[in-house]
Amino acid sequence: MRTPPNESLSSDITDPRRPLKTGAERRCILSGETRPADELVRLAIGPDGQVLPDVLARAPGRGAWIGVSRPALEKAMAKGQLKGALARAFKGAPLAIPDDLPQRIEDALVRNFTDRLGIEMRAGKIVLGSDRIAEHARGGVLELLLHAADAAPDGTAKLDQAWRVGREREGSGERGTRLPLDREALSVALGRDNVVHLALADARATTRVSGPLLRLQNFTGAGEPAPETGGAGDGITRH
Repeated sequence: MRTPPNESLSSDITDPRRPLKTGAERRCILSGETRPADELVRLAIGPDGQVLPDVLARAPGRGAWIGVSRPALEKAMAKGQLKGALARAFKGAPLAIPDDLPQRIEDALVRNFTDRLGIEMRAGKIVLGSDRIAEHARGGVLELLLHAADAAPDGTAKLDQAWRVGREREGSGERGTRLPLDREALSVALGRDNVVHLALADARATTRVSGPLLRLQNFTGAGEPAPETGGAGDGITRH
């Protein structure tokens, strides 16, 4: 579990232009489950011995991987299980586990996801505005449909219906993903006012967004199935 020794760890590594490599598998030090690395969160040791999130797995040196939700991590910390697992993973190196590690991980995952959204927005890959999203959805060209956590049910339902029509899946109950972020957070990320809904029609952009979203959902336990990627029409949340 070594990474190239070309970066130092200050708080966490969150440059979305350098995505985590896919294909490799890692073992969660808490659950013992082996899963793709891009579904887990890597922990690394900072210069002062603090255990910190390395969400893009770019920090040098040995790392430890976790694939549990935030509530499970908090429980493991309270029982001392995380401390023991990290001691084994880091071969007895002096460690300092910050009390707010779960919040630091969540903040890093949110930042990674919103930074990715900002990049795709600047590249012209994100569709905004309910009318434009509905038009694209009915045309069957959307790859991903996202709703803010505080989006009104009626507006969400209308776009979900347009999404099903365009995908010829009426009656399926399929709908877009409700994010663990509110409209204020999305508006800041995209540099626009009152972003309640957003969508992507580009398959590659959808894959780039779905990876950070998957890991954020897994950690926050937001209750939404993870987006699927890899083919036309993938990258959505299915219920």
